[in-house]
Amino acid sequence: MPGVIALDAMGSDRAPKPEIEGAIQAARRFGIPVKLIGPQETLRAEMLRHPFARSLPISIVHASEVITMEDKAVQAVRAKRDSSMRVGLRLVREGEAAAFISAGNTGAAMATAKMVLGGLAGVDRPALVAIIPTAIGTVSTLLDVGANVDSKPHNLEQFAIMGEIYFRSMFGTPRPRVGILSIGEEEGKGNELTREAFNLIKQLPLKFVGNVEGRDIYSGKVDVIVADGFVGNVALKTSEGVANLVRATLKETLAATITRQVGYLLSRSAFSDFKKRIDHTEYGGAPLLGVKGACFVTHGSSNVNAIKNAIRVANDFVERNITSNIQSELGGASAAAL
Repeated sequence: MPGVIALDAMGSDRAPKPEIEGAIQAARRFGIPVKLIGPQETLRAEMLRHPFARSLPISIVHASEVITMEDKAVQAVRAKRDSSMRVGLRLVREGEAAAFISAGNTGAAMATAKMVLGGLAGVDRPALVAIIPTAIGTVSTLLDVGANVDSKPHNLEQFAIMGEIYFRSMFGTPRPRVGILSIGEEEGKGNELTREAFNLIKQLPLKFVGNVEGRDIYSGKVDVIVADGFVGNVALKTSEGVANLVRATLKETLAATITRQVGYLLSRSAFSDFKKRIDHTEYGGAPLLGVKGACFVTHGSSNVNAIKNAIRVANDFVERNITSNIQSELGGASAAAL
């Protein structure tokens, strides 16, 4: 039976509408129980718009405060002790929820997760993981994509270990290929951080393929791509921008002439498959690896589809015991490198 997912119902730009409708879709389609966290009256009023949802496993947990995108992360975490983020993560810590999801302030979500859940032994800094579609129909993963702006070589070493365990556990690949995002494939390429991290990671019992370049994120030649949070976030946001450009340009081009419109109608299924493949809302939120519990962060612009899939992916994450796998394997992988 699926575990309960705690959902910050006040996180997204248009909260609580996408959160509630996404929770309804996830509960109805996947049978996943959801606890909506936020001001009780606000959530009840929105739920009344969906009377058919009364039979679904959805409940409301009151939280009197909301951390906004304008709030400074550390200050908000300390000042807003009854925020929807903090209440939701407490449910995970206390075993009343299996995972927590928020489309709110990313910095605050990560800071709250580290404070409420605590870090796993052997992990100095947690990392956010993004799933990326590839040209061959598979996926790759990129971490860190924003949890840490500045990283040390040993942080990238830990990201590699956690990323490999995550990919193996989530996608069933026995020996995922691990690479470092750099400016060239040769071992000596990159900056001081990537060169030192290269020397650390190549000693680990992983299938390390060395440096990979930006285009390899989408080629399918590597499964786990390691980067510091600054570079990883820029790469991720650039990818999303290119995907939006492709969709918009394609839509405009197809609507330009009657001939093209007819061509689109004849191949509409193929175009739908293409759009779905590059749509980031299909891949759910980004898990924060390295904390004692399942915590997912997704876009502030998340729509109903993104919330629904974040709930689905969070449930998969819990069912595959990924946090426990990281905790049990991290020490062994590090020790083998000594």
